[in-house]
Amino acid sequence: MKTLISKQLDEYTEQHTSAELPVLARLNRETNLKRGDAVMLSGHLQGSFLQMMSHMIQPKCILEIGTFTGYSAICLAQGLQEDGRLHTIEIDEELQDMATAYIAEAGLNEIIIQHTGSAIDIIPGLDELFDIVFIDADKSNYERYYDLVFDKVPVGGYIIADNVLYDGEVILPEDQQTKNARAIGSFNRKIKADNRIEHLLVPLRDGIMIARKISG
Repeated sequence: MKTLISKQLDEYTEQHTSAELPVLARLNRETNLKRGDAVMLSGHLQGSFLQMMSHMIQPKCILEIGTFTGYSAICLAQGLQEDGRLHTIEIDEELQDMATAYIAEAGLNEIIIQHTGSAIDIIPGLDELFDIVFIDADKSNYERYYDLVFDKVPVGGYIIADNVLYDGEVILPEDQQTKNARAIGSFNRKIKADNRIEHLLVPLRDGIMIARKISG
């Protein structure tokens, strides 16, 4: 993943952000040591952003699409109401053990409910209203995930999507974009055209889209 700001500014930003929780620091380290795709980890800065958003919204229920090793789920769970819960979905069974171990270490195993399988199959069976939905999974299905969760988010709720700048490829001519970048560009256009939400694209890390539902 490309750094959209200079390495020095990126380091400065992290240095002036509250430190990771110890459990997150350990998870960050193990993921980077053991996973060739560790770039998918939310990491310190983005994780802190998600944690801050959750504290501000104080959600009762959260849905995360794309658990990976559990970092963002642990961050988002920090702002849950006392009896709140977070559902997280991951298609890769090989990631479950690491995520489960760190969720338990964080003391969140009774709050975070893990689902393994296709989010497209799992989401329709979740009989919940979600104050926050965080989409961070396969880019080709972002639009489908958005449509699947929209009616499960109350007015005033939030849908947050990661990687919406896709290494900066979204500003290239379409014939120079990868398949994933084209899918993200289509998703961004869909969000821009949806008058049921107000939205903000934040150029943090690889781009985060925040959409607040304002009507059904």
